[in-house]
Amino acid sequence: MTIRLTLLCAAAPIAREVRFADTPLDERALRQARTAAGSLPTATVRYAAPSQRCRQTAEALGWDSAITEPALRDVGMGRWYGRTPEELATADAAGFTAWLSDPEAAPHGGESVADVCRRVAEWLDALSADAGRVVAVVEQAVARAAVIRALDTPPASFWRIDVPPLSAVSLTGRARRWNLRMGAVVGSGDS
Repeated sequence: MTIRLTLLCAAAPIAREVRFADTPLDERALRQARTAAGSLPTATVRYAAPSQRCRQTAEALGWDSAITEPALRDVGMGRWYGRTPEELATADAAGFTAWLSDPEAAPHGGESVADVCRRVAEWLDALSADAGRVVAVVEQAVARAAVIRALDTPPASFWRIDVPPLSAVSLTGRARRWNLRMGAVVGSGDS
């Protein structure tokens, strides 16, 4: 059987500075998530990463129940948790540069990009062949790692994959082989 998996990146607070932390969603982000609910496929199984923003996004989508899946958590940021990239570029420039350029680097004492890619690949490959249509609200790092697994690209490609909040990554899988599935833009026909 083919698994049809949609990974929806969690909503993000609109007026916030970027921090390596789990920040709650503001009302505008919740409204955007509610609007996105109608564009998602129906699912036999729904998952949500354990972060507050993923759980709030799932609730805003109207999901009464979603399985909280620890494997879909964000990158473990260790000592850098709560800090901004700008702070790190100043306070730990060498470590920050290493983390952004070497997928095996974990100068913060948390997870490396390669660790996240392995964790997500293991979760993908462990999905039951009869799972059917699966939808999950995930962190952006998880969506990037899933694309890397599907395309069998090196973890060094991680930072070259843009996945904005509330964007969806669609994959199809069978026998531990994953394909990236691109969708049509609604209303993109001739005018």
